[in-house]
Amino acid sequence: MKEFHEARRRGEPSISHWLVICLRDVSHVMRGLYEGKGSQKRVLMVLEDLGGAVTQRELTQRLGIQPGSASEVFAKLENAGAVTRTPSQEDRRTVDIALTEAGLARAKEARAQRARRHEEMFSCLSEGEKQQLLTLLEKLREDWSSRYPAAGRGHGYGHPHGHREE
Repeated sequence: MKEFHEARRRGEPSISHWLVICLRDVSHVMRGLYEGKGSQKRVLMVLEDLGGAVTQRELTQRLGIQPGSASEVFAKLENAGAVTRTPSQEDRRTVDIALTEAGLARAKEARAQRARRHEEMFSCLSEGEKQQLLTLLEKLREDWSSRYPAAGRGHGYGHPHGHREE
């Protein structure tokens, strides 16, 4: 904040410029804290959400990752005993993926870790400040989703948690 006020006194970039810089920096930190689209933790949480066996193709589509990348992650999870891959009863050309008990335990732990991280990320804000920030971010999200629709594709715009499958 000090940097912003000093720059403003010198007549440097607008507050909108500094808002973009701050949002960019926050975005970089968040990307570093979060598992990627095809991370093992995310796969396990999505499988837990689905509550049963799902085709490899459907899971790959839900995750938004390439089939080759998905196969590698699914194989690692299978080798670790977290999922099973079995030929589909409906279509022998496809494979069903399901959580094992060990995979379910890992999914629950990943979700608990995520919840703790979420609390930690905003621990510097009071409850009132969190509500204020949420209100402002929702306002931006609503405006930007209509103003810049192509930029928001695949980023969960309109969903209260930012990701459709989580």
